[in-house]
Amino acid sequence: MNDTTSREKLNKLRNDFPALHQLVRGRPLVYLDNAATTHKPRAVIDTLVQFYSMDNSNIHRGVHYLSEKATFAYEKARGQVKRLLHAKSEQEIVFTRGATEAINLVAKTFGDMRVKEGDEILISAMEHHSNIVPWQMLCEKKGARLKVIPMNDRGELLLDEYEKLLTEKTKIVSIVWISNSLGTRNPISEMIKMAHEKGIPFLVDAAQAVAHEPIDVTKFDCDFLVFSGHKSYGPTGVGVLYGKSKLLEEMPPWQGGGDMIKSVTFEKTLFADIPYKFEAGTPNIAGGIGLGASLEYLESIGWDWIMQHEKSLLAHGTRLLTEIAGLKLIGTAANKAGVLSFVMDGIHPHDIGTILDRHGIAIRTGHHCTQPVMQRMGVPATARASIALYNMPEELDVLAETLKVVKKVFER
Repeated sequence: MNDTTSREKLNKLRNDFPALHQLVRGRPLVYLDNAATTHKPRAVIDTLVQFYSMDNSNIHRGVHYLSEKATFAYEKARGQVKRLLHAKSEQEIVFTRGATEAINLVAKTFGDMRVKEGDEILISAMEHHSNIVPWQMLCEKKGARLKVIPMNDRGELLLDEYEKLLTEKTKIVSIVWISNSLGTRNPISEMIKMAHEKGIPFLVDAAQAVAHEPIDVTKFDCDFLVFSGHKSYGPTGVGVLYGKSKLLEEMPPWQGGGDMIKSVTFEKTLFADIPYKFEAGTPNIAGGIGLGASLEYLESIGWDWIMQHEKSLLAHGTRLLTEIAGLKLIGTAANKAGVLSFVMDGIHPHDIGTILDRHGIAIRTGHHCTQPVMQRMGVPATARASIALYNMPEELDVLAETLKVVKKVFER
């Protein structure tokens, strides 16, 4: 695809996102907070409006028309997730409230079954709090130890140290695929293989990956994978746990209630088959259907275009920011996704974010729910610009020029 055709495609898909076409503080919105959440295309918005306007009904339990229609749409979305991940069966797809809940589900079921006193759980130095705290809680409950794979100053995991940490005591490895605060793309396939050579199951946190590149859980051979809908152009409050069917079948339910049972008496409950035994109560029906719409939208654009476009944006943004005196990028891994975290000499990230906001630019500032990363890098916080498929090179130009304004403000 030539540059002209690619630009035409970008302009066309930007029209799919109503939120991008507004003024903020009197200036055109430049939205670069996509690692926190992405905006939603009309295909998703229209799907939600259609559901709540015409199709609203509870699922799985009704025999009337609306219930059957809602159930079909919800289960169709499960099939779309299966196709996205290249899972073997729809039974391997569990709907959750998000990646955080999915990790907690695994920790409180699979982890509770497998981990005993003296055992170890292995994570990395770049994990989001959602992939730290549930494992800490499990370790405290079981008397186990949480071990951490170190990283270098560029924000790359040390694989030789990782290999040393894989022992007979390791009961599960849980690693982020793409770091939300550094942009590092970890060699997940290689890491899974190393763990499996010692019979250790592996969970992949794909919250920052699913909207940016294709995923094949069969090829990776991961045991579990989690992601959230709202970071992949879908609704908030919905996410996915993928798990190998054999493991899901062994795991007990983690919540009890309606829709996760076969039968209930006061003496005994028989639980439903997977994945339903993990989906107690009325789910986020509209969210699940909306997630399906967002995945269809991504598929319609094409992964080759998305990956090439975002790679080009990252290179452009990196070049612009590294040319600004006094600005330092935090996270310079050789293999990165579209995250530009940085600090500026003598300027707190919150001040950077506040001044950028006055110019209509939305970034994220703070520790990004990765306080251990900030400690490792020796900074209290960073300013983070994160890229999505609808961003334009000109928006990064505006970011860079406005950062020069920020610098001048603090030089006075």
